[in-house]
Amino acid sequence: MFSKILIANRGEIALRIIRSCREMGIKTVAVYSTADEDSLHVRFADEAVCIGPPASRDSYLNIPRVIAAAEITGAEAIHPGYGFLAENASFSEICADSGLKFIGPRPEMISSMGNKSLAKDTVKRANVPTVPGSDGVVETLEDAVAVVTDIPFPVIIKASAGGGGKGMRIVRDHEGFEKAFMMAKAEAEKSFGNGDLYIEKYIENPRHIEIQILGDQHGNIVHLGERDCSIQRRHQKLIEESPSPAVDDALRARFGDAAVAAARSINYEGAGTIEFLLDASGHFYFMEMNTRVQVEHPVTEQVTGVDIVREQIRIAAGESIADIVLVPNGHSIECRINAEDPEKDFRPSPGTILSWHQPSGFGVRVESHAYQGYTIPSHYDSMIAKLIVHARTRDEAIARMSSALEEFIIEGVKTTIPFQAKVMRSEAFRSGVFDTHFLETFDFR
Repeated sequence: MFSKILIANRGEIALRIIRSCREMGIKTVAVYSTADEDSLHVRFADEAVCIGPPASRDSYLNIPRVIAAAEITGAEAIHPGYGFLAENASFSEICADSGLKFIGPRPEMISSMGNKSLAKDTVKRANVPTVPGSDGVVETLEDAVAVVTDIPFPVIIKASAGGGGKGMRIVRDHEGFEKAFMMAKAEAEKSFGNGDLYIEKYIENPRHIEIQILGDQHGNIVHLGERDCSIQRRHQKLIEESPSPAVDDALRARFGDAAVAAARSINYEGAGTIEFLLDASGHFYFMEMNTRVQVEHPVTEQVTGVDIVREQIRIAAGESIADIVLVPNGHSIECRINAEDPEKDFRPSPGTILSWHQPSGFGVRVESHAYQGYTIPSHYDSMIAKLIVHARTRDEAIARMSSALEEFIIEGVKTTIPFQAKVMRSEAFRSGVFDTHFLETFDFR
């Protein structure tokens, strides 16, 4: 087991990793930009190293500075958290070349699943259901037009290296296709330095269901059930829950088998998530794989009792996960508390927190790096906390989340709390019958 781990991230996920390391008797090193010197992850790590100015490219994405921080502090391993360098195959390889253990999959695993078109081809060979679409990357506009002659509209154009909805266009007829294709290509090149696109049949009104998997260095792969991430805006998740109200035991078994098959197709090691679209007829299709820990991992932890971050560290150290048995218990919901103004199209609301009181009590968990007097930087993601509840049933979990949201007081900046409180009270959410277009019809003002 490692004696010291550097955490190449910031905010609540850095704190989350610190907590697991502390329980395991492992020393931690925090890295931070000058904008984050007052963040709690800096305060609670055993050591902290400033690696640059606020811009991510000059700090959290600056690989030489992260590696140097690990070397000067004597860290043996690097945990990347999520975002930043977490799915960067080159970083994983550089860690290995520098004698540092990357707590995550090997470079070739990240590469095979980081390219969405390649990932789709890989899992298709493992008999995992995939959305009908192009055979790999579509090189030219002429090739793209040929593809959509065989796929009924609507279709969706996606960037192979994409994420967060960038380089993505939904097209409903031939008339707007050519323009949408060229716009998606330009956006993909600008956002990712890679203009490769692929085309799929667009699944109308789907649920977004993802399966948490773990794989070790001994060939063991297990799944920890599903999470429903359908409440989102602009492809960014806002509320997640486990289990999904749309998934019964039979469908759960099919999901789990498909996820394990997808992970086994690349002999996966580490924590990862296989994401699917579930249509109204009960058919599901592989969407992508995230080769890292997810923001929403706590709901799975609450339901299964498995510390996913701890398992990541154990796997990286060569330990076995053969003893993990899936025994789900109850229902968990997570709300991402963002410093955003829901009444102004979720516009970011950075600033200083003048008052902060977080909820507590039975079945309530808060993950946050913020506090009263903390100034939220404008340079990074706007999420400032995750509020997670666990209860015996979904109805009890909704009631507990409603109460916790009422108790969560943040003044000085706008947050998504009022919006999420209204979602919890709405019959549309309570019914469990909704899809990824929930916000398009939900009036929360």
